[in-house]
Amino acid sequence: MRIRDLAPDEHDAAIALWHAAGLTRPWNDPRSDLDRALAGPSSTVLAAVSDDDGLLGTVMVGHDGHRGWMYYLAAAVRGRGVGRALVAAAEDRLAAHVPKVQLMVRADNEAAAAFYGRLGYARSDVTVWQRVIPDDPARPGSPTLLGSRE
Repeated sequence: MRIRDLAPDEHDAAIALWHAAGLTRPWNDPRSDLDRALAGPSSTVLAAVSDDDGLLGTVMVGHDGHRGWMYYLAAAVRGRGVGRALVAAAEDRLAAHVPKVQLMVRADNEAAAAFYGRLGYARSDVTVWQRVIPDDPARPGSPTLLGSRE
């Protein structure tokens, strides 16, 4: 198994893996998430691959200059060390830029919580808040405005 940046011809396979792993939600477009991660100056998607089996897993990794983040950790087959290797690679990638890494686990995903606990991660004493930003074409940074040729 090798870990490297996700290749362009693997994008569809990565998104299919995310769907199969139950990481996607109808209100979150994984292709847009992938495109943003690959376009960002401090983020990427790492791929675990083998000559025999192709794409074994992925992890989206990035940082904001203060904290590192991992998203979309998925392994095609559990119990083969793919997830553990991807987390280690993500930590190695982030170590040069930030002192800690964070991730979010859905409250009902005890399997993921147990996995991260075995790797030394602990629940943080914070609550994640969110607000969906309406697509207002007049707002700078709006997806509609960014897609226009004005």
